[in-house]
Amino acid sequence: MNAGSFSPSMFIGVEGKGVISFGSGQPDLPPPKQVFDMLPSFKAFKYGLIQGQVNLRRALARQYPRSTAKSFVVTNGASEALDLTLRVLSEHGSGNGKKRKVLLPRPYYYSYPFNVKYAGMEPVYTKLVEGRIDFDDFASKVHDCTAVIINSPSNPTGRVESISTLRKIEKLASDLGVFVISDEVYKDLIYVRENYLIKGPHVVTINSFSKTFAMCGFRVGYLWSLDNEFVKAVIEMKTHSSMNTNILGQEMAYEATKVPRSFIDDQLKIWKERRDLIYEGLSDLGLDLWKPEGAFYVLPKVEKPVDFVLGVFKRYKVITYMGEWFGADERVRFSYALDSEKIEEGLKRVARFLEGRK
Repeated sequence: MNAGSFSPSMFIGVEGKGVISFGSGQPDLPPPKQVFDMLPSFKAFKYGLIQGQVNLRRALARQYPRSTAKSFVVTNGASEALDLTLRVLSEHGSGNGKKRKVLLPRPYYYSYPFNVKYAGMEPVYTKLVEGRIDFDDFASKVHDCTAVIINSPSNPTGRVESISTLRKIEKLASDLGVFVISDEVYKDLIYVRENYLIKGPHVVTINSFSKTFAMCGFRVGYLWSLDNEFVKAVIEMKTHSSMNTNILGQEMAYEATKVPRSFIDDQLKIWKERRDLIYEGLSDLGLDLWKPEGAFYVLPKVEKPVDFVLGVFKRYKVITYMGEWFGADERVRFSYALDSEKIEEGLKRVARFLEGRK
């Protein structure tokens, strides 16, 4: 079997019976208690505003500079925010004479190329060096693109772009009139510095409550832009596709905006401990990998990745993801969104598998 004949769908949701999953990037930590406290009194089950509930958008506006509630669209997870953004740009954003291309980092989140193609545009790729953008390569390819997607911290590399690189991207994109789509769903899970918010006349920031607050199943995301005409175009498209986002989920997300920063800081300590555990464990097994600076993924090189992913699953019930799905053919992706005991046990099983290869 080759990597093209199977996909993440064979592993998503697989659990129990001794399975240890380093696959799906779903936080195992609990959401803040506050998001459930409003449930007994919630009674508003009518259609909601297409743009999103006003109280949630006002709360988000306090987190972003020069913003009002009109600067946001609340979506069905970050996935819909990205999909709407790309489809609107495909429909309206290519009138400046540029080709219908979107520049992606490689390795990339595995849905990016599909999202771009489904929007009727063409993905092109800029290479990463040690998991970060090579600005010279980026600059040589962005000129004829409608947009570029930046993902920092990154899924699947766990790397964080340097502020100097992000500032150069800001300036170049502004000069060229290229949209910057900044996927920041892991912005609160950075181990090395505070998040840097990309700025510019055509910046669309995408985020969600899934990773920071462990609310994946609630499907509440959003996009932020100071480009009012772009926001209006997104609302118009959403009106004729999904309509309003789950209003109960939005109310719970609103409660999450009131959670003290200490909640995030406490969880960040847990993620960092797990990062150190899996990074040191895989390094001790002789695997070549980048040390994550954010998110909760590692992307080590392995020999014969297809055999590794299938073999370690069939023989030892350990789930990992093919690096090829992320544009990293010689690697496999491990998520460390599971407790330390499971990480340690999973590493022992991986060690036994690698030992059996010798």
